[in-house]
Amino acid sequence: MDLKEIRNEIDRIDDQMIELFRRRMECSRQVAVYKMENGMSVFNSQREQEILDRVEEKAGIYGSSARQLYAAVMELSRALQHDLLGSGQELKNRIFSAKKTVPYESSDISVACFGLPGAYSHMAAMLTFPNSSPDFCHSFNDVFFAVQSGRAQFGVVPIENSSAGSVADVYDLMLKYRFSVVSAVDIVVNHCLAAVKGTDPKNIKKVLSHPQALSQCSHFINSAHIEYETAPSTSAAAKIVSESGRTDIAAICSEDAAEKFGLEIVLRGFQNDPSNTTRFIVISNELFIEDGADKISLCFSLPHTTGSLYNILCRFAADGLNLTKLESRPKKGTPFEYLFYLDFAGNIRDKRTLSLMCALSDELNEFSFLGNYKEK
Repeated sequence: MDLKEIRNEIDRIDDQMIELFRRRMECSRQVAVYKMENGMSVFNSQREQEILDRVEEKAGIYGSSARQLYAAVMELSRALQHDLLGSGQELKNRIFSAKKTVPYESSDISVACFGLPGAYSHMAAMLTFPNSSPDFCHSFNDVFFAVQSGRAQFGVVPIENSSAGSVADVYDLMLKYRFSVVSAVDIVVNHCLAAVKGTDPKNIKKVLSHPQALSQCSHFINSAHIEYETAPSTSAAAKIVSESGRTDIAAICSEDAAEKFGLEIVLRGFQNDPSNTTRFIVISNELFIEDGADKISLCFSLPHTTGSLYNILCRFAADGLNLTKLESRPKKGTPFEYLFYLDFAGNIRDKRTLSLMCALSDELNEFSFLGNYKEK
């Protein structure tokens, strides 16, 4: 056969497959009705594994490919059944009762942020809540605790940096507390080297800063052959240097922090990446979903079995959803099992997106919808 004939044969086979797929999905619809009448759950892992094993064996040399194909078909079948059975009602109620307006301009709200005045978290907090008076916390955990205890309605924490990567401690805390993400804001980070007034840059033997900032300026630190020491935050480093009175140490911090603690800027523009940017998220115990929200965050756990993550990601691909972040963290107390934090572009009020979230909320262990929000 020539290429045209082969393609015509493929088209004929595709037509048959489409008709068979339609018939299979109609059977899935009937299964959903039966399960609803008999109080049965949608997901039956044993039944699915039996089908996949049989398909792989019968497909011979194409066994692994057939297994992937049928896994995707069963994911779509399951999604149909979830829709028909009205899965995720608790999640739907939570989403439809979410507040639509975030009080960004209010002066009556309480906001907790990491660090001291002049810290980048302080900048993010003031950019988001310009009329607030932030409550400064010594650690990321303190920010989360302030929100949990009700001392603060909102918390502002960094979650990732364009050059240093994810802030692992914050991801761990998000997975622990499961607070809602209200919004996100990107801050361009311009570090400076700040020292006590009158300090000769040549005499600086050590720099102090937060580990993320030290990582973002590693090229300078290594090339200058100077020591470094970690500090609780960039602004705390500025405070330590200021109070020390020493002229042989300096802080890597923001210009705001340098000014607030009376330090002199001795060097600018030395970070590894000139476009260095940190993303901050606003967290809350309450769920807010503004009109036009375009990013969704969620977390969940998966069994430590072959293909479990792949099968979930196929569901997003099938609905045309673009994943923007996937972070895995070890599940404490359970060796070799993981919790996943996932971001994707979308609006939860879109019917297909909501249906997928409702299905996953019923199927996945430790599933939490963390928010649908705008990124400023």
